[in-house]
Amino acid sequence: MKGILGKKIGITQVFAEDGRLIPVTVIEAGPVRVVQKKEKDKDGYETLQVGFDLIRKEKNVTKPMKGHFRKTSSPLYRFLKEIDMEGFNAGDDIAVDIFAKGEKVSIVGTSKGKGFQGVMKRHNFSGGPGSHGSMFNRAPGSVGASASPSRVYKNTAGPGNMGAVRVTVKNIEIYDVRKEQNLMLVKGAVPGANGGYLIIKSALPVAENKN
Repeated sequence: MKGILGKKIGITQVFAEDGRLIPVTVIEAGPVRVVQKKEKDKDGYETLQVGFDLIRKEKNVTKPMKGHFRKTSSPLYRFLKEIDMEGFNAGDDIAVDIFAKGEKVSIVGTSKGKGFQGVMKRHNFSGGPGSHGSMFNRAPGSVGASASPSRVYKNTAGPGNMGAVRVTVKNIEIYDVRKEQNLMLVKGAVPGANGGYLIIKSALPVAENKN
């Protein structure tokens, strides 16, 4: 398993050698610093805590976090996540070239927030008649359950906040890795808005179909 943290820069397109036009997402991937190496004897499990995106002003960091970074003489980072990797120790830097062109990765991000939305946008309800006098157009309709059980069932689709949730896209192919610029180009789209933080990990092998 390999992994790195990054930031979505935007979407562009590149021409392949055979002339095909390929849409790619540009990601600023790393470098990240290993802030803490968790061990099974001490912490109960083994993993690496890595940091990304330097914080320029020390006043923007709480005292507990300052002490956490100070243990490994690490700079102050805005984005901290745990990634299961081996071969690194606290204080080590991890660059984007741990990945190579053609590898498959899974990318985790936060989807764009849509705010409070109705049932037609949020759950694809068809709505009621749109003609004059129907008095029922974009409303959700009845959600009651009569006298028994005399309540609305849990998880009933209704209006509410839409988006701004954790989303994982799997098996995305890396189109190019540019270590000098700390950039990774992946085919297709990744979740979130430009400037959103991403977790990039090696894709798990796809199970073979035995049928």
